[in-house]
Amino acid sequence: MAQVHGGRLVSKALARHGVTHLFTLCGGHIQAIYDGCLDDGIRVVDVRHEQTAGHAADAWARVTGKPGVCAVTAGPGVTDTVTAVANAQRAGIPMIVIGGAGPRLLADMGSLQDMNHVELMRPITKWSVSVPSTDRLAEYIDAAFRIAQGNVPGPVFLEMPLDLLMNFGDDAPPATVPFDEPPRPGGNPHAITRAAALLRESERPMFIVGSQLRWSPRKDILRAFADAVDAPYYLNGMARGGLPHAHPNFFARSRRVALGQTDLCVVLGTPFDFRLEYGRAINPGARVVQIDLDGNEIGRNRKVDVAIHGDSGLVLEQLLAEVKEKRLPGWIAAMRAAEDKSRAKMLPEIEASTDPPNPLRVCDEIGKRLGKEDIVIGDGGDFVATAANVIKLEWPQLWMDPGPLGTLGVGPGYAMAAKLARPNAKVVLIYGDGSFGFNAAEFEALARQGIPVVSIIGNDAAWMQIRRGQVDLYGKERAPATALEYTHYEKVVEALGGVGYWVEKTADLGPALDAAFAADKPSCVNVKIAASEFRKGAISV
Repeated sequence: MAQVHGGRLVSKALARHGVTHLFTLCGGHIQAIYDGCLDDGIRVVDVRHEQTAGHAADAWARVTGKPGVCAVTAGPGVTDTVTAVANAQRAGIPMIVIGGAGPRLLADMGSLQDMNHVELMRPITKWSVSVPSTDRLAEYIDAAFRIAQGNVPGPVFLEMPLDLLMNFGDDAPPATVPFDEPPRPGGNPHAITRAAALLRESERPMFIVGSQLRWSPRKDILRAFADAVDAPYYLNGMARGGLPHAHPNFFARSRRVALGQTDLCVVLGTPFDFRLEYGRAINPGARVVQIDLDGNEIGRNRKVDVAIHGDSGLVLEQLLAEVKEKRLPGWIAAMRAAEDKSRAKMLPEIEASTDPPNPLRVCDEIGKRLGKEDIVIGDGGDFVATAANVIKLEWPQLWMDPGPLGTLGVGPGYAMAAKLARPNAKVVLIYGDGSFGFNAAEFEALARQGIPVVSIIGNDAAWMQIRRGQVDLYGKERAPATALEYTHYEKVVEALGGVGYWVEKTADLGPALDAAFAADKPSCVNVKIAASEFRKGAISV
């Protein structure tokens, strides 16, 4: 085999794993990798802040199901990705961060941007390591893909010192072979039998299905299961869209009622964290079945009656084989009444024609324009939470938000990767006016590299998710740091090479959205939105 430099060994190894895009911000420590990518057909996609490169790698995994990869230079290049890596870890997203470093022979001598990257990354990754030699670059990349996807997915950090990337080595592939799909465990048969017995006995079962379903080789079983087993199904995170809104067992606005009345709560691939009040939201007298890829997560914060360490889709398939069918028309009718009552409260705001536009009306108008494969990204607090309650999605449509870490600024990186991974889709980035400011300069990178995405800002001149509670607690005169201005952010997008539209009348909303959706470059519809009580009382801590 041929002798090639270390950067080419890296690109060849990435190509073996099907990598087609590398997200990066340039740096001298990693330029050899770019040189290799040119030879191996990997598109180098550059950004304006390393945080965005990390978020793009995260989003690539969410869309494709395969780890995304970013490469950043040493020192601040690596530290700038910490937020993105932490976000991916908390959300369970497989991604690989390649970090440059000074030459190994100059370690601890004060070379440019020298620091201990490996220890920095260790608490927020599944594996953080420095590659020891040029001839082991491919081996470590193979290991990184295996570890990132195994068990609960998550991020991996590989440090690659400059001399390793500049030195030459044999480009013969290592003995390891990339697997088509990572192994996923089914549930223990005894536990499946116990869970099936509880389900057969239950009169008021409910299912909460979380993001781990996204990584299941049998994620589509959810539809067949819900067809056969009557219960309200509530989907969060990357499970959104797993059931169509028209499905008779799909529910979204009645979860609190169901949690209070259920006699059996089946929780799949989502933790008992703040979203479930640490398990306390579930009726204390209910039985609980918890299924999770992380056996250590099961039973945290809440006693469970059946613990199943396994893959959400595979466990649903096993349960369906045992239960086969269950009909509960009375329970479904009761929950449908609660659902309809909650949705009816939203209708006046969805249908409002007042000026400035009501935020629920804005979100509904966005939903009307979505195609069957389009992707919606939420980057923000209050307005994004409104959108999550209004916009109806069904796979292969996708909803992507940061997840339980609540990271703002994910939007441009998510949108960039989503559009590149699914080029025929419209990628719609829904912003709060606060979150727009985090990584606004990325619109230059989007425009320059021909990546058209649609962004919509719900502009209420505030960090509203925080400000609402702050004003309630302390009064408007004692509410610093949460008020903004009705700034023309669309002009920022125009200056960076995109197109922008300012909207403050409902009559102008539809035409602006239509123009943005039709644009062949990044677009921004900046909507001055009215105040709404829809999110009143929402908890932001």
